[in-house]
Amino acid sequence: MLLDLTKSEIKTFVEELGEKAFRANQLYDALLQAKKLDEITTLPKSLKEKIKSEYPSFCIYKKLVSKDGTCKYIFKFLDGEIIEGVLMKYKYGNTLCLSTQVGCRMGCSFCASTLNGLKRNLSAGEMLEQVLLVNRDQGGEPDRRAVTNLVLMGMGEPLDNFENVCKFLSLVSSEEGLNISQRNITLSTCGIVPKIYELADRGFSVNLTISLHATNDEERKKLMPIANAFSIQEIIKACKYYFEKTGRRFAFEYTLVAGVNDSLHEADKLAELLKGLPCFVNLIPLNYVQERGMRGTEIKKAYAFLERLTSKGLNATKRRTMGADIGGACGQLRSQVLKEEA
Repeated sequence: MLLDLTKSEIKTFVEELGEKAFRANQLYDALLQAKKLDEITTLPKSLKEKIKSEYPSFCIYKKLVSKDGTCKYIFKFLDGEIIEGVLMKYKYGNTLCLSTQVGCRMGCSFCASTLNGLKRNLSAGEMLEQVLLVNRDQGGEPDRRAVTNLVLMGMGEPLDNFENVCKFLSLVSSEEGLNISQRNITLSTCGIVPKIYELADRGFSVNLTISLHATNDEERKKLMPIANAFSIQEIIKACKYYFEKTGRRFAFEYTLVAGVNDSLHEADKLAELLKGLPCFVNLIPLNYVQERGMRGTEIKKAYAFLERLTSKGLNATKRRTMGADIGGACGQLRSQVLKEEA
């Protein structure tokens, strides 16, 4: 796939086809604009025929727009597999939450992404194409991006697709490409400890976010099977290493599930657990997933939890609930589409 390649690699590819080097620039510009092959008027028909099998091949299959402006996208591949992404609009810019895998094998008990298991990993180019398609759909241009921030928090576990994710981070932050600063990119993980160390050692400086959701290992195991492999203390140690290597403070996501982890006693334990760390906490009221049966904490109780954390000196915020009316949580729309097609 051409989008898996850097600009210099595309130049080599074009020259190996017997074409002149300037064709690589024309091709690369067209790729960044998410143009379909038949829309590229600068390339000769003979070259387009040669690259047809390597050209990006998936599309926006379905798009839902929430009353709050959030856009939910379903992308469909030629083989029929589908993934999803969410564009959230803020005052500081537009954040795209993108997928790194088709499905997920992490098995978190509150998440819709893992309902149908893991189908396959996405390539770096398939991740990049999500950004390019949404950028085009929102009226963006290569020199005026509609998508300004990225979150690898959609379908899939990024560190379970490590090499492809690293290649994607390099491609999307390249000065020759979209040039999205790594400071504007967040990678969210369940906590695959060895890969956190490796990510730091690779020299990346993206924002690291850990899906925590519990204050002790036993309770976390009930929500997240990954907790059977790596303890909370192991994760915290890896996060400290990431901070030492990158200078980037890290974050913990804590999904508030009614009657499970949302008491003030849990807030006290969370504040004690994270005391003194260069981090902040992002509280997330759970979006209801019918197949899971869990419900999010009511808003009043969520704010009480937040107030308790901040009163203990912890830097914490409550994420604004967005896109709930269009199935905004990870995997919800995909699950719905799969049911309809079945």
